Amino acid sequence: MKPVPPTAAPRRARRRQANRVPIPVYALLTLMALVSVFPLYWMFVVATTDSATATTLPPTLTPGGNFLHLAELVFTIVPFVQSLLNSLIVAGTIAVGQAVLCALAGFAFAKLSFPGRNTLFLIVVLTMTVPAQLAVVPQYLIISQLDWVDSLQAVIVPGLVSAFGIFWMRQHIGSTIDDELMQAARVDGATTWQIFWWIAFPLVRPAAYVLGLFTFVYAWNDFLWPFIVLKSPENYTVQIAIKALQQNRDIDLGLAMSGSFLATIPLLVLFVFVGRRLVQGIMEGAFKG
Repeated sequence: MKPVPPTAAPRRARRRQANRVPIPVYALLTLMALVSVFPLYWMFVVATTDSATATTLPPTLTPGGNFLHLAELVFTIVPFVQSLLNSLIVAGTIAVGQAVLCALAGFAFAKLSFPGRNTLFLIVVLTMTVPAQLAVVPQYLIISQLDWVDSLQAVIVPGLVSAFGIFWMRQHIGSTIDDELMQAARVDGATTWQIFWWIAFPLVRPAAYVLGLFTFVYAWNDFLWPFIVLKSPENYTVQIAIKALQQNRDIDLGLAMSGSFLATIPLLVLFVFVGRRLVQGIMEGAFKG
């Protein structure tokens, strides 16, 4: 057995002590986690009671027993299962589209030379300064000309590419892919598409993964554009279905919060399964950047 140097044990002890997080930091992180989770817990509390309980002072912090009844009303008043499926189709398609198409555009801006490249990229970046609400009218006119109103493609197609996604992927590809690697691939006879799909995209897959997850959450929670273009209940996304629960001016907070909590459950399940990879992708991008 190889003898351990006399200084090895103290060095390991110092390393463990240096990596140990102080108790005040743990306490602060725990407090921040509780503050972050409390709105979700309060939404569940209201979803198990009624509007009267939700507006009482001091507020009731313990869940009631009315959740199953309110959930049954949610599924009765609106086609909530179909709305969940529609949101899954819309958000999933947009997330995959953004991950691939924005990576492709970012690769072109980062590694390909063509006339007006910098000017076009500057225009793309400047579009992020324009409020999204300004694009509603011209976007609706285009969708109307294509006869896509009241269809899921009216929600999917405008969200397949975003200026932020192109900027995000361009920065990652520019800092990750070496020009020498691309030159070596070209010497071996690889085309531009092959270089992107077999070399560039696998290397920046964590960044594309993070972009896809953020886009999925954004598309799942999007309300304004689906509310404008979707008319039929069978085409509702989940956020429009929650709005449809408010059938009159008197808002039933318990019913609305019940629908909101049911719509949040898929996102919680998604985070449970992919949260670790999300953090890894963000950290990898931070170190590479």
